[in-house]
Amino acid sequence: MSEQPTTRAISVSLRQAAQSLSVSEKTVRRLIADGVIAGYRVGPKSLRVKVDDLETVGRRIPSANWHLLR
Repeated sequence: MSEQPTTRAISVSLRQAAQSLSVSEKTVRRLIADGVIAGYRVGPKSLRVKVDDLETVGRRIPSANWHLLR
């Protein structure tokens, strides 16, 4: 019997997400409220965020004059 690899989304707490993004927990809550990242309720009070979603926040957008900004 061959085992199928399972992929599970790794999620972190709001505190860990805030530390990863170098922002406050309140800012992470705002990002969730604005729909920038998805928040997942775990239990009655715990809120978690997928690590993959954090990697898409704050990506640099190339512009025509990016070389002038260095």
